[in-house]
Amino acid sequence: MRHGKKINHLGRKSAHRHALLSNMASSLILHKRITTTIAKAKALKKYVEPLITKAKDNTTHSRRTVMSYLQNKESVTALFGEVAGRTADRPGGYTRIIKLGDVRLGDAAEMCLFELVDFNDLYKKDGAEKKAKTRRGRKPKKGEDAEVVAAAPAAEEKPKKAANKASKSKE
Repeated sequence: MRHGKKINHLGRKSAHRHALLSNMASSLILHKRITTTIAKAKALKKYVEPLITKAKDNTTHSRRTVMSYLQNKESVTALFGEVAGRTADRPGGYTRIIKLGDVRLGDAAEMCLFELVDFNDLYKKDGAEKKAKTRRGRKPKKGEDAEVVAAAPAAEEKPKKAANKASKSKE
């Protein structure tokens, strides 16, 4: 039984697993997205998200800590520069797993696309196309336009009357 065992060992010894996760994290930081299996992506998510959180605090100690995990100068520089700059206002959830639906030919493992959230321009609000609204009945009809325009000045007069009453009661 595997009670309380939270780590997916990925069929590797610990040194091999740490090297695998370190290399995958470096590739993710440098290329912003990688294609891998779902099991490796879930394990990598637990590995790389604390590193991105630590990169927000640009101190010598945090750089050395991240360097001990990644062991790649270029990826550490990219993490503390470009990645930390884009994720500064995000409270967490820096990565996204998108299942591709296809399987690897050798062993039929399910594949996915693992990416950094802030670097995908398709899902951003300003990059996405705005869809036309399909709900009807929101716009007033032609006959109702006159009533809305006539009702607007009356709505403005009511707060003035309320203000006058309030000032009279104070006197």
